[in-house]
Amino acid sequence: EARFELLTVDGVDRIDIMRGPYSAFFGSEAIGGVVSVHTNQAHWDRSLEALAEYGGLDSARLSASAGGKAGRLEFGATAGWHASEGMDSFGSGGDKDGFENRSASFKAILRPSDRIKLGAVGRWIDSVSEFDGLDPLTFRRADTLDETRNRIAAGRLWGQFESGGWIGTLESSLLASANRNRLDEAPLNRTAGRRVTGGAQLSRRFAGHRLTAALDHEAEDFRARDQVHFGGTDQDRSRSLTALVGEWHGTWSDALTTSLAVRHDAFSAFRDETTVRAAAILRPSREWTLLASYGEGIAQPTFYDLFGFFPGSFAGNPELRPERSRGFEAGIAWRRGAAGLRAAAFTNRLKSEIVDVFDPATFLSSARNVEGASRRRGVEVAGEYGFGEALRLQVNYTFLDADERREPADAAIREVRRPRHSANLIAFGEAGRLSWSATAAYVGARDDLDTDPIPAQRVRLGGYVLGSLRLGWALGRGVEAFGRVANAFAADYQDVFGYETPGRTVHAGLRFRLGS
Repeated sequence: EARFELLTVDGVDRIDIMRGPYSAFFGSEAIGGVVSVHTNQAHWDRSLEALAEYGGLDSARLSASAGGKAGRLEFGATAGWHASEGMDSFGSGGDKDGFENRSASFKAILRPSDRIKLGAVGRWIDSVSEFDGLDPLTFRRADTLDETRNRIAAGRLWGQFESGGWIGTLESSLLASANRNRLDEAPLNRTAGRRVTGGAQLSRRFAGHRLTAALDHEAEDFRARDQVHFGGTDQDRSRSLTALVGEWHGTWSDALTTSLAVRHDAFSAFRDETTVRAAAILRPSREWTLLASYGEGIAQPTFYDLFGFFPGSFAGNPELRPERSRGFEAGIAWRRGAAGLRAAAFTNRLKSEIVDVFDPATFLSSARNVEGASRRRGVEVAGEYGFGEALRLQVNYTFLDADERREPADAAIREVRRPRHSANLIAFGEAGRLSWSATAAYVGARDDLDTDPIPAQRVRLGGYVLGSLRLGWALGRGVEAFGRVANAFAADYQDVFGYETPGRTVHAGLRFRLGS
């Protein structure tokens, strides 16, 4: 699995968040939702952009991107560097835990003819992160000198043709990651993973409808080596899956659109699974939209859940089964001019949830499937209004009731780190040379676990409000000076019990743009 937190915003054009199970479209792991990150696009016109920033916690950031077009070839590339001295995350006045991240990406699209399109995209990340972990003797949280180095390389090739209502696509991708862990400069262990995928898709359009058939294959390899236990945790694992997908997307009129997808996954290590997703969108008028959806999702156990092994702390469970979920959502939206409102209610049921368990007799942790169901349900409302270019407002609120089941005979309990109430207020605009944005994000109180006692004890984390402010001033054509403040209200909060978060920080920088 790629380290998602290492993906920087450099070269990212758009982030889409899709709530609910989506395995019928995206396969295993799309069990509760999908975060779709669209990296730098190939640009029609020549463009160049550069950014330099420095600020609190001795943080610095540099990035540059370029794009252009030459005949039938479009291309874009980005490179970035981000580093910070950090802070003492354990909060005991010990050493600071910083990081350094270097990344690069590219995208190229070639159109040999009006009917054929060929593409390539790649991304590379090299990162070092310091953190406070566990005391190697007591296995309790401590101010340690842990460090991990991550290297990630990803690439994708695809080709597409269109002819007489037919659309065909062939694609292949590779994701490779390597992780090396150290404690006070001494090597501990290292892991490496690789995922290779290949697929083919054929679609036919007719009378407002689109039928699609697809074939996907995925192969994963995992390797672990240690220097501390004389190779006692060394292992090499692999698994694969092959999936068949069918989709029907129908536009019945300007007022009604429906979709139905069915996917069958044949796993090499688990029982085969079939998932479904169906949705309908009804527009009774230009201002009103109604939507409803049903989806199913599955998630394979990770290699660590199955085979991970750290003497004295964790032993994997090769008998684990995949998790499975199903969810419903219904919503309504209204828009008139610069004003918009929307509301949605959702519910999800998760079965065979994989949880960590602790055995006080052996002092080992492991993983297991919980019998019974866990539930997540809630309501989200949002609104927006624009007062011209100078001021635009967005607001949203979510109520979430998330319960989990730890033992089959026990009642479901509140899931940790899931606030019942959360909200965001966003304001932004432009006036002449000035551009600005301000946000206030509220995260309500929620439960967490203090893992130092045996067994772990539930604790309460208080709610907080995070504020931010950004101001930009155009110095000239394509040149902007900007400043921003993070955690503007200096909130003192924790997202994970026992680990501190940064206070107020101030940053300033320059951005240069040329072209479009």
